Amino acid sequence: MTYRNPPTTPRKSATFDDYTLSEIRRAAATGIYDIRGAGAKRKLPHFDDLLFLGASISRYPLEGYRERCDTSVVLGSRHAKKPIELKIPITIAGMSFGSLSGPAKEALGRGATLSGTSTTTGDGGMTEEERGHSKQLVYQYLPSRYGMNPRDLRRADAIEVVVGQGAKPGGGGMLLGQKISDRVAEMRTLPKGIDQRSASRHPDWTGPDDLEIKILELREITDWEKPIYVKVGGARPYYDTALAVKAGADVVVVDGMQGGTAATQEVFIENVGMPTLACIRPAVQALQDLGMHRKVQLVVSGGIRNGADVAKALALGVDAVSIGTAALVALGDNDPRWEAEYNELGTTAGAYDDWHEGRDPAGITTQDPELMKRVDPVAAGRRLANYLKVMTLEAQTIARACGKNSLHNLEPEDLVALTIEAAAMAGVPLAGTNWIPGKNGF
Repeated sequence: MTYRNPPTTPRKSATFDDYTLSEIRRAAATGIYDIRGAGAKRKLPHFDDLLFLGASISRYPLEGYRERCDTSVVLGSRHAKKPIELKIPITIAGMSFGSLSGPAKEALGRGATLSGTSTTTGDGGMTEEERGHSKQLVYQYLPSRYGMNPRDLRRADAIEVVVGQGAKPGGGGMLLGQKISDRVAEMRTLPKGIDQRSASRHPDWTGPDDLEIKILELREITDWEKPIYVKVGGARPYYDTALAVKAGADVVVVDGMQGGTAATQEVFIENVGMPTLACIRPAVQALQDLGMHRKVQLVVSGGIRNGADVAKALALGVDAVSIGTAALVALGDNDPRWEAEYNELGTTAGAYDDWHEGRDPAGITTQDPELMKRVDPVAAGRRLANYLKVMTLEAQTIARACGKNSLHNLEPEDLVALTIEAAAMAGVPLAGTNWIPGKNGF
């Protein structure tokens, strides 16, 4: 009888996993890099790595439904005659018409208005659908200047100068030809059906001194009424925040790498920028060092999903958050009901890698007239409003449990971290200790 060693179970490489192998084969077959939408999909330190310390004996909690917990916030009170007054500290991030359909933009406006918050135009200009249904609309001023005109600057309630985006700090936007319809082409002064790549930097300024001049120009155009935001991709948040403040910004928006995009290179999304959690404390520190914390408001975006994320961001010193991907999910994007049609596109509902294709079965990230009919702006707007309501209630529940009568009274002392990385990034103690990595020489 011959003795044989038992076979070893084949083990796949953690470095060369199935996705990596498939990407190598795709690159070898096509000779082009991969383009997709959404944000980073790799696992990153995030708000899940933080926990709140609820009140007990040493802290006094508030009663859930009888004691008030304020959620309102004012953005842009530094210089603007008409700052933005919001009922909740959750805004809708910039997502362009072109990337999104007209009905989707209308639904965002409807949902934001029902919730007492603002929405944002995105690249490509202002649509009547969104302006008409948004009580408060922020107009994005981007390097491309697509659709930009002084009339719409004045029609907006605030202006956001976009320097960078979390999914691609240092890179420009993309909109593939299949989404350049007649209307999109007219708004952007582009040929129909031709791929569009936005510039990675503004054409008429090169640094913070020029940015100051540009902000003054925008103030003059709008008679100093509109708040001026400056949005940066999360890369060097301390210095970018400080320079934006020195240039005269009323509000600074910092977008982490979990923030979505309509389309850009996969290698960019996964390998450039910093996690949202890592961006907050440096940005807050910059404001504190300048004596401008709470005077210049800080908005953070990138991977905000629920009320706990909102509460944690505010506890770290943020004034408001902004949501994009989550808002599209609330509208109905990538819904499993369309799974068969997502499969036909070579993906699956929930992968969120079809946004650049222009054939979104949900009718949200497309310009196809037939697919767009699947979006009911009224019903979708109501779903978004419901989602924003739940997020707000969740954040209030946590704040009351910590003994706070306002979401803005939450503070770092209310938090602990589950990992050394999160403790270092957030500047809060590792759970069960008083140790903050990098503090006190350790």
